[in-house]
Amino acid sequence: MSAKPHPAVAEVRVAVRRLLASAGDPDRVAVAVSGGADSLALAAATRHVGDRAGPRVAGLIVDHGLQAGSAAVAARAADQLAELGLDDVRVLTVVVTGAGGPEAAARRARYAALREAAAGALVLLGHTRDDQAETVLLGLGRGSGPRSIAGMRALDPPWARPLLDVPRATTAAACAALGLTPWEDPHNRDPRFARVRLRHEVLPLLEDVLRGGVAPALARTAAQLRDDLAALDQLAAELIVRARAGADLCVTELTAAPPALRRRALRTWLTEAGAPELTDAHLRAADALVGDWRGQGGVALPGGLVARRAHGRLTCDRAEC
Repeated sequence: MSAKPHPAVAEVRVAVRRLLASAGDPDRVAVAVSGGADSLALAAATRHVGDRAGPRVAGLIVDHGLQAGSAAVAARAADQLAELGLDDVRVLTVVVTGAGGPEAAARRARYAALREAAAGALVLLGHTRDDQAETVLLGLGRGSGPRSIAGMRALDPPWARPLLDVPRATTAAACAALGLTPWEDPHNRDPRFARVRLRHEVLPLLEDVLRGGVAPALARTAAQLRDDLAALDQLAAELIVRARAGADLCVTELTAAPPALRRRALRTWLTEAGAPELTDAHLRAADALVGDWRGQGGVALPGGLVARRAHGRLTCDRAEC
């Protein structure tokens, strides 16, 4: 009779099994591994599940080349994955360029490389409950609306996050129990990054002031908001179906709907028309063509588009030069 696994190891394995079951038990998956405790514990758990008639498991390590010795860090992570017995282990080297600062550029490069290398397989990411709490706080602080406060989804193909209900301390304990040596990313201690200060300054202070339980409470709030948003999105989709008049929308169908529902419907319609990166201000201006109609002119939108109201319909066309 085999000995029971360490409780932390068992918790991570259960989380992986539940996620894969919710995804329909795919026959192959890829685990994105940075070399840190979260992704190493996730890779070990996924390999264990795969050994029990589960999926084939690939390990994908992204070398961003942003730190001295990054290639050696990636190689060490690859060695540990090979020792775990993953079916396929690859290091993906990316070039980090573009707008938005190094964090945003690195994220874009990483996700693009992972998506391409996974070739349609589900990609498991090691985000934990603590990461979810940080995401919610960032959304609150930036006033980004309910979607950002709702945090990350556990299953958002091709991405999957089995550990969103697992605390970071559990992944560290799982690695220690399995004899795995995580890499400590120095960027995770760099106070230039807002998320780092949230992790090491803001959340500990909140835990002290509110006497604990802050991270789980924020994660629960995110889960509740995701349920609410799913319901509102379904109602907004039904509203669009009723309001469609070819490429336009019928104003009378929109007028009776609550503004929050109208704006969701308008976001979908305008995005389909080719308007990228819509802000709350854009949506409120477009919604005023329905809920606060005073004969005003068109609303300029990203992508060189203009939303107008004429003859009881909303239209969205290219701006005239």
